[in-house]
Amino acid sequence: MSIEIIKSKCVGCGLCIPVCVYDAIKLIDKIAVIDLDKCTLCGACVEACNFDAIILTKEEKKDKDISDYSGILVVGEFRHGEVHHVTYELVSKARKLAGKLDDVNVSCLIMGTDMPEDSLEKIITAGADKVIKIDNPELKFFNDEVFSKLVTEVLINEKPEIVLTGATSEGRALIPLVAVSLRTGLTADCTGLDIDPEKKLLLQTRPAFGGNIMATIICPNHRPQIATVRPKVMKIILDSNRKGEIIEKKDIKVSRKLTEILETVKDESTHVNVADADIVVSGGRGVGGPKNFELIEKLADLLKAAVGASRAAVDSDWITYSHQVGQTGKTVAPKLYIACGISGAVQHQVGMRSSDFIIAINKDSSAPIFDIADIGIVGDLFEVIPELIKLIEKN
Repeated sequence: MSIEIIKSKCVGCGLCIPVCVYDAIKLIDKIAVIDLDKCTLCGACVEACNFDAIILTKEEKKDKDISDYSGILVVGEFRHGEVHHVTYELVSKARKLAGKLDDVNVSCLIMGTDMPEDSLEKIITAGADKVIKIDNPELKFFNDEVFSKLVTEVLINEKPEIVLTGATSEGRALIPLVAVSLRTGLTADCTGLDIDPEKKLLLQTRPAFGGNIMATIICPNHRPQIATVRPKVMKIILDSNRKGEIIEKKDIKVSRKLTEILETVKDESTHVNVADADIVVSGGRGVGGPKNFELIEKLADLLKAAVGASRAAVDSDWITYSHQVGQTGKTVAPKLYIACGISGAVQHQVGMRSSDFIIAINKDSSAPIFDIADIGIVGDLFEVIPELIKLIEKN
């Protein structure tokens, strides 16, 4: 789509200015001018104009030539001075997928400021042939508006056939904007990726219908094929003998921002991030109140684990949202997940059922959590957990 001001019809009345919530229209010499960097082509100004001076044109749909697209590009994540582990996971997975696509190139785009060289070198050892670095002070804080434009520009130039990024809070905010800009598909929250040996298409597998079935999705007619992947699903494979190149993009300009981020505050309420932990001890409605979470925290401390929670516990203000596990919280895949007083509704299972080993403690023997647990303990958590703590302390 495109938008245009017909100067011969514009009378400079300014009716279009207040209806634009993106502040994309200004009067210059009594003629309306649209800032295309801000305009989202919503059409509100077209409806407001009484003089038919603004034209919004829909382009005819054409078949996209996908023959020029090749290779796999991972959109990496760099925050708080380090590369997010999901970046290494996806680069390693991309390396495997590339082997099924006649060993196409694997690239990784990483954006931020003051990125350490050893972290970028590690991306190469994880499987990348090329690391594209955009290092700019303006990228200190994540801004989906700015980052999506940078990613889109790189993808237009690089033309990868597959684009992967983490299903993190940043990845989920960023990549849909990119997919819309490129007019291609997006499969979110994948837990499995493969290549169709005959058609050479990306097979994107994700939970559907609340996790009750696994759906495999393809994108045959558009490029790039874009997928977000849940962290800690893919394994990192490092090869110190791998060689690659690091290319810094200095010619890409950071666009103007509608919003300015002045500061970010890290939640220091827990010493272990629940999304990154190898062990998670979670409490639910059965914990009974905020004071009783001290028992959950004590067990977590002994195990050097993160403290998780069900939505019911968070909604009751027993613990902060940063601990919430589930469909509306964080997805975790630890080696050990201990569910204490959690019934195990489908919405919670979606966020933790990929755990390697699950222990469930609940008084209700018919609780759904027992259906996916490797070990189920039917009993009062206030009796079971103290006994577990005693055993751990003895050893």
